[in-house]
Amino acid sequence: MKFLIMANGDYGDLQWYRQFKGNFDQIMCIDGGTARARQLGLVPHRVVGDMDSISRESMDYATLLGAQFTVVPREKDNTDTQLGLELAEQDGASFIVVWGGIGSRMDHTLSNLFSATSLVLRGIKVLFQSPQEDIYLIDRRLNLPGKIGDTVSLITMGDEAQGVTLKGFRYPLLNATLDGRWQHAVSNVIVESNPVVEVENGVVAVIHYRE
Repeated sequence: MKFLIMANGDYGDLQWYRQFKGNFDQIMCIDGGTARARQLGLVPHRVVGDMDSISRESMDYATLLGAQFTVVPREKDNTDTQLGLELAEQDGASFIVVWGGIGSRMDHTLSNLFSATSLVLRGIKVLFQSPQEDIYLIDRRLNLPGKIGDTVSLITMGDEAQGVTLKGFRYPLLNATLDGRWQHAVSNVIVESNPVVEVENGVVAVIHYRE
């Protein structure tokens, strides 16, 4: 099943997200992310968090639509978004798209990306989306839906990624090993249609900036 997690981070142009309405089997809102669902007219199936940033109006909206609430204490080891990722996995997600999970705070952005990496290693596809970029977390093959001239960066999510191959890029790679402690696959450019990223071992964040 394809899940949407709406976190409480930066969204940018809300109109951009409307093109994806109807693309998800389940929609989960993380606390204050419920306000974005209300603004976009999306129906949340579950609201998760300590409820410290959700407004009464958004809470009433979700309640009226029959959303399930999972309320947790404010003082806890995991973030609300981490809890959402765990619950999505438990509910049978095979593909998770995250909105509002990057850009608002560096600590939350890094936590979200690295935490989602564990799901990727357990066979779940994860994509972070915003109007500016898509971040694919991959451990196998990705046929990147980008255009010639788009900028793409690879960030190694862990100690290293092995067997990394890039096809259709200005700077190609063939079975390369990328060191997570010294990143060196930043700011590549798509030069051919249907570019491909392959990883044999490890997880890589493929950051695609739409020009």
